[in-house]
Amino acid sequence: MAGEPFDEPGKRDPRKRRQLAAATLVAAAAITAVVLAVVLAGAPREADPQSGQPTQTRLSPATSASPPSTSAVPAPSESQPSAAPGTPGEATGPAPVAPGPTPPPETLPAPQDPPPAAPFPVGLAGKDVEAVPGAGPSVALTFDAGANSAALPSILQTLAGAGVHGTFFLTGAWASANPAGVAAIVAGGHRVGNHSQNHPDFTGLPDTGIGDQVRGAEQAIMAAGADPRPLFRFPFGARDARTIAAVNNLGYVPVRWSVDTLGWKGTSGGVTAQQVADRALSALQPGEIVLMHIGSNPDDGSTLDGDALPQMIERMRQAGYGFVTLDRLLAG
Repeated sequence: MAGEPFDEPGKRDPRKRRQLAAATLVAAAAITAVVLAVVLAGAPREADPQSGQPTQTRLSPATSASPPSTSAVPAPSESQPSAAPGTPGEATGPAPVAPGPTPPPETLPAPQDPPPAAPFPVGLAGKDVEAVPGAGPSVALTFDAGANSAALPSILQTLAGAGVHGTFFLTGAWASANPAGVAAIVAGGHRVGNHSQNHPDFTGLPDTGIGDQVRGAEQAIMAAGADPRPLFRFPFGARDARTIAAVNNLGYVPVRWSVDTLGWKGTSGGVTAQQVADRALSALQPGEIVLMHIGSNPDDGSTLDGDALPQMIERMRQAGYGFVTLDRLLAG
């Protein structure tokens, strides 16, 4: 129109230029908002450490442009403390704790074997027992074997017929020479004891010699099929405090006697079977230990103990007595 200035290109009205720029900015902001809304809607949620509810992970515009690379994020370590709760852009959960070394399994003590039982009651130590304590009206019939075995068959027959068990003290030499006799004694249910290897006087032996005698007899008797432990009888009854202690230290309790029948003297010594029985009955007492022998007299061949045994048992029973083996000592 006449009088209106011509609007040349590049020479627009400044007001119009400002309006156009503003419109452009509004459109760009709207597009950006739409893009952010889409990205945030698809982003993973993580638990809020305080409320336990999922919370929106905060992303910067840079992270919205491309997904984060897990390989580029360093793993938490003891030298890299985790971000404090509430720090923008960081997970607020507790940092994982590296497991410590596995403690070694508890070492239990190896089971211990129970201590061995005492071979005999402590109260018998230092003694050469002459009667069975606490046995009541009972008698222990004992037989020493160191010479021959002439009376053994008749003695075993008498004991079996009367239902009585005795205790037989054997030397190692006798056991080695009479394995069948040892077997017969054991088969009859009788008890066996140690009477040394070859019947020396222990009071004339050193402690080492005593050990040889006791251990040698033990091995020989056990080889024949019997166990003499822990019963021991001194040869000739010869003993003193030292020899008793030595035998105790070898695990044995010495057993003497209450009465010796003297049957070993034989008829040549002026003894009869009746006298043998009378001696045993005259000493009758609770726990009496009777000493007899299974061998014959070397001069006359008599076996007075074996001959007197039947009436001895019968008369003791008539007096109200029974019979025990020397195992009764070990019962305490």
